[in-house]
Amino acid sequence: MAARAVVGLGGNLGDVRARFTKACAALAATPHVRVRKKAQLLRTRPHGEPNQPWFWNTALLVETELTPHALLRALLAIEARLGRTRTAHTQRWGPRPIDLDLLAYEETMVHDPPELIVPHPRLAERRFALAPMAELWPDWRHPKLGRTAQELLARCPDPEEDIIPLGRW
Repeated sequence: MAARAVVGLGGNLGDVRARFTKACAALAATPHVRVRKKAQLLRTRPHGEPNQPWFWNTALLVETELTPHALLRALLAIEARLGRTRTAHTQRWGPRPIDLDLLAYEETMVHDPPELIVPHPRLAERRFALAPMAELWPDWRHPKLGRTAQELLARCPDPEEDIIPLGRW
């Protein structure tokens, strides 16, 4: 039986929109993964290091027979093919060509740090992740917090002005 998952996409270096299109196609071509819906594109103020370009963000709703760990491995492989290099020296919240995050996998909790924590550990604090999540799967319920994506978005501490909706891609 297929599980639903939400994959967050972000980036702020180079042609991010083109990388999003390539990432979506690569994910759709991954065995046992079907892309069901794409959220609208957002431009978002960077977290952490403010002296960098604003980010592009969006999300994909997928159905998969892959486990959360196998889906994460597929996401990391796609990132690498699209120019993302992860090293011990990579700046946290710094600039990047693309970032693929497993935001949610059904209403399941996975706690296997540092490899995988699902739902994403800062999901409830990040409007750039919650807005696309709520658009794609508004009634998804956070397994620890007990609130839906829509409820979490309504309570999100990130300022609304940190996000500019750009429409479909």
